[in-house]
Amino acid sequence: MTICPVCNGLYEMFIMCANCGEPMIESGRLMDYYDNYSPYMDIDLMKLEDGYPDTYSGNKCPHLYRCPTCQHDHVLFIKE
Repeated sequence: MTICPVCNGLYEMFIMCANCGEPMIESGRLMDYYDNYSPYMDIDLMKLEDGYPDTYSGNKCPHLYRCPTCQHDHVLFIKE
């Protein structure tokens, strides 16, 4: 079993916005935004349904990063 270091607070990722150059804020796992029950579902099952073919087999956790200045969203795949 693998774990995501960002989900588990082992380290933080700091990225800059491609549009305006401001720091982006980590907004959690992408799958948590699918519907009201997504944050409570099994992570491995949600990876099978997330639309990204390599998240389950490649042990990657998609995280949503948002720029507070220009509202640009970016999905970053964190290696588990």
